[in-house]
Amino acid sequence: MGSEAMQYFQISLQPRKSANLFMLIVFILSGGCAGQLAEYDFIIVGGGAAGSLLASRLSEVSEWSVLLIEAGGEESVLEDIPLFAAHAQLTPINWGYKTEPSSTACLGLVGGQCNWPRGKVLGGSSVLNYMVYTRGNRKDYDDWAEEGSEGWGYDDVLPYFLRSEDMLIPRLAADKRYHSTKGELPITHPPYHTQAASDFIEAGVETGYNEVDYNAASQIGYSFHQCTMKDGMRVSANRAFLEPARTRRNLYVLKNSLVTKILVHPENQTAYGVEYELWSVLPRRARARKEVIISAGAINSPQLLMLSGIGPKDDLEKLGISVMQDSKVGFNLQDHISLGNLYFTANSTIGIPPDYNPNDVSNVIKYLQDREGPLSIPAGTEAFGFEDIDDNDGFPEIEIIFSTSTTSSLNEVGDAWGVSPDIYENYESLADENSFMMLPVLMHPKSRGRLTLRSRNPMDKPLLYHNYLTEPEDVNVLIKGIRRAIRLTDTAAFQRHGVQLLKVPLPPCEVHEFGSDEYWECSIRYMTFTFYHQCGTCKMGPDSDEDAVVDPQLRVRGIKNLRVVDSSIIPVIISGHLVAPTYMIAEKASDMIKNHWNATSLS
Repeated sequence: MGSEAMQYFQISLQPRKSANLFMLIVFILSGGCAGQLAEYDFIIVGGGAAGSLLASRLSEVSEWSVLLIEAGGEESVLEDIPLFAAHAQLTPINWGYKTEPSSTACLGLVGGQCNWPRGKVLGGSSVLNYMVYTRGNRKDYDDWAEEGSEGWGYDDVLPYFLRSEDMLIPRLAADKRYHSTKGELPITHPPYHTQAASDFIEAGVETGYNEVDYNAASQIGYSFHQCTMKDGMRVSANRAFLEPARTRRNLYVLKNSLVTKILVHPENQTAYGVEYELWSVLPRRARARKEVIISAGAINSPQLLMLSGIGPKDDLEKLGISVMQDSKVGFNLQDHISLGNLYFTANSTIGIPPDYNPNDVSNVIKYLQDREGPLSIPAGTEAFGFEDIDDNDGFPEIEIIFSTSTTSSLNEVGDAWGVSPDIYENYESLADENSFMMLPVLMHPKSRGRLTLRSRNPMDKPLLYHNYLTEPEDVNVLIKGIRRAIRLTDTAAFQRHGVQLLKVPLPPCEVHEFGSDEYWECSIRYMTFTFYHQCGTCKMGPDSDEDAVVDPQLRVRGIKNLRVVDSSIIPVIISGHLVAPTYMIAEKASDMIKNHWNATSLS
């Protein structure tokens, strides 16, 4: 038993309230005596995609001690089954965030609120995402650098994408310029795909696009998904990076522990540790000799900064929080959204059969035996196309995602999305039909949201204002994307199966002619589908950028020995899904930190 544990044990033996005994039991059951220290070189807050990778990389330095603190616990095998991705969003490993009601979007969801799933588990949101691995576009990163984030251009970050990648698709692995087979994170196509997904890619080619490797030289075109999977199962950040590192004697992983405050010396503005609670009942502190690193994600990272006095001065003072640094924390919130009810029917079974029951024991057993079949499809999504619909500059305005299941045929997807029952009933008949859906995704939203504190209580979820579709250009581009998706069904690839758009009007939008711009705008505002790509709330930028929370070294402005390393630092959202760039950010940050502290020895 360590000295801190012994001290707590002795204190607890004194005559006090019975709560102390309960807290002692919790302390022991939580692993509080299992080699935990009071002081570490680095404390990482958040065991998600960034935190898991960063903990692995920093603990490579044998002379450093690293503490990783995660609010959740371990993931289970159930979350590793790709088709059950939406199910994970209905369990306690999801923080269960909801946005504030708005007049611009998510009007057809329960309470007019969008569900924002976030992982509360080792591996974070990589345990409940759809496993899609996309790096984005060269221009995304070159624009970051051009706006002042020196060292973040595409050629600068490509080596960090490659470092963690283990490309298992032989044809793509042969391209050594853009792919690697030496990393810990396996990337592959799911082992099973439907005929409808093949038709979707063929339709994209018919309309003038190539079948491409979207993580190579050109992003524009169509492809099956590259996914963070192996042998038909999910590989999360926890599985890929953290589990192999947990045998290291210098890495400490503390679960079920919520960090409530960053400790900062008011005299010299230097971070020196954190306060946290085990199981929400046992308050404790841990000190950092070198740095505190916040990797809690685009919602929890800004929340923790603000609770610690780093954020908008006026907002913090209203809540009675002492201001350590006046900063634009919580602003610049961005996300990718789509229309979620663009449904199509076919005259033959080209997708997942309507009578297929993913919860049937025999189907699960068969999947576990051969790791193939529909259960290996990530939440039913199989393929997509990136389309440049405006200026032919190779920069996609729209991503069209193909899903072989509708929200009606896989109820859990609809439940996770949060569709109002009265609207959901409108499409129940699809459960008995050969159907699929396409989701046109707005790649470069102009609208910006914001999050603020609800109160000083760390247990209170923050107020989330998405501000979707407040910019007219976002609506216009999405309508173009809808029409591009519908155009795909005019191809021979789809017409041989009698594919057609389901023309069942959305009840709140029946006042508009079905298929008109006014109808589609109404539909987008009611059936707003988010891809959970929230980012940007701790914006990275140069000293000249008054909105930047962190500098290009990811150091929090105005506070020493404090960094943010996760998707919240993204200045402008990329042209793709966010888990790949989040891994890249953590890889690059690990080198920054090692170089700054002159790391010498590796484990």
